Amino acid sequence: MLQPRIPVNPLPPSHPSPPARTEPATTPAPVTVPAPAPAPSTTPRSSVQLTPGSAVALAAGGGAVVLVVGAVLVSMLLAVAISAASIAVVAVVLRLLVRDMQKGR
Repeated sequence: MLQPRIPVNPLPPSHPSPPARTEPATTPAPVTVPAPAPAPSTTPRSSVQLTPGSAVALAAGGGAVVLVVGAVLVSMLLAVAISAASIAVVAVVLRLLVRDMQKGR
């Protein structure tokens, strides 16, 4: 179903590359490049068709992804909330300690 289609060139290149020259040439010969061959016409690809089984599998996979991402986000929010609450408790305790130190107790 999802196999790549590799285009096959039925004709070899018409002009082989010239051999490299070891002696310097005074005037290089102009190189003519052949015009590229027109691209073969391709048939339009059909759209992807889902069978009932693959549609159910796709829906189940999407639901699993949503549940996992939701669980991760909720746990991160819970970690931030617990950290904020503990910092608030520490701030209140420190404020009480500083107030008691200022009163000289």
